[in-house]
Amino acid sequence: MLRSLKRSSLKLLKGCGVLAYVKNSRWRQSRLLILCYHGISQKDEHEWRPNLYMPVAQLAQRLQMLKSSGCAILPLGEAIRRLYGNDLPPRSVVLTFDDGCCDFYRQAYPLIKSYGFPVTVYQSTYYVDDQKPVFNLICSYMLWKCRGKVLQPDKELGITQTQDLAAEAGRRSIVRQLMSSSAERNLTGTEKNDLAERLAALLGMDFSALVSSRLLQLMNASEIAELSQEGVDFQLHTHRHRVPDDQASFQKEIRDNRKRLLEITGHSPVHFCYPQGHYKPQFLPWLAEEGVISATTCDSDLASTESDSLLLPRFVDTTFATSIEFESWLSGIASVMPRLPHSGEIR
Repeated sequence: MLRSLKRSSLKLLKGCGVLAYVKNSRWRQSRLLILCYHGISQKDEHEWRPNLYMPVAQLAQRLQMLKSSGCAILPLGEAIRRLYGNDLPPRSVVLTFDDGCCDFYRQAYPLIKSYGFPVTVYQSTYYVDDQKPVFNLICSYMLWKCRGKVLQPDKELGITQTQDLAAEAGRRSIVRQLMSSSAERNLTGTEKNDLAERLAALLGMDFSALVSSRLLQLMNASEIAELSQEGVDFQLHTHRHRVPDDQASFQKEIRDNRKRLLEITGHSPVHFCYPQGHYKPQFLPWLAEEGVISATTCDSDLASTESDSLLLPRFVDTTFATSIEFESWLSGIASVMPRLPHSGEIR
């Protein structure tokens, strides 16, 4: 009801010319919209996680809207310098993608390249050199694909009783059990992959075919190097897609991530994105010690000169957002309207 009311209000504001007025205002020119994307579907991932994956046709529509709205699509580093220098062009926007999965290479980048837009990828690096599906995601996806089945108990997986896979809550519970069990046993990436393969066998799925499809896998080093040569900006997202609470482990994540990206791209990254948008006050001085210039969150807003450079907001665009909602963020008016709770979850 609230979402429908908001969309109706936006359509009314657009019809009255308010969106166009705000989009071209000095107020909007002093603000930066940082767009956040995660995955672009290779198959049916947007049906499984619509808050994480977007159909390629919807991304194409977004890029066309950016062009037709006359937005200035800026490289991340330049945009941040110009934001704090009060030198932004009208309707400034930055494109960012989190995680750096294979679908960016196959689905998103060819489209972005066709428009000539600069783009930043916040690249996690552990699975770059261990070309296996991300454990929690592939387990969740397989359970969703088999949602008409029943999962039998399995001691190795830590599944102690028969589980009906019809309900989303039940499937999430199984993934939590698998994640908890693997953490308690301190399993390596290879060992977790073996667990995922065992789960696939129980579900009657061809795990080797899933692996061969590169579904839910990060880009490999050669793909990252290729895109870096073409001008894609690769920045920090931690090595293992996590933000430990202790300083030594946190900074090790940054250093390992930076080291691997420098090896692959030849560039030392200085911008950061909090995995899952998770941040705490103590992280800021730790990032500053590591020479990080900016850090982005998943908090919805436009960035201004009053924004902390290590807590920059972004609009997380998803399958759920309609064209009018996306347009309201381009204009900036969405940032001053009541916010609705974010649907679903981010890995």
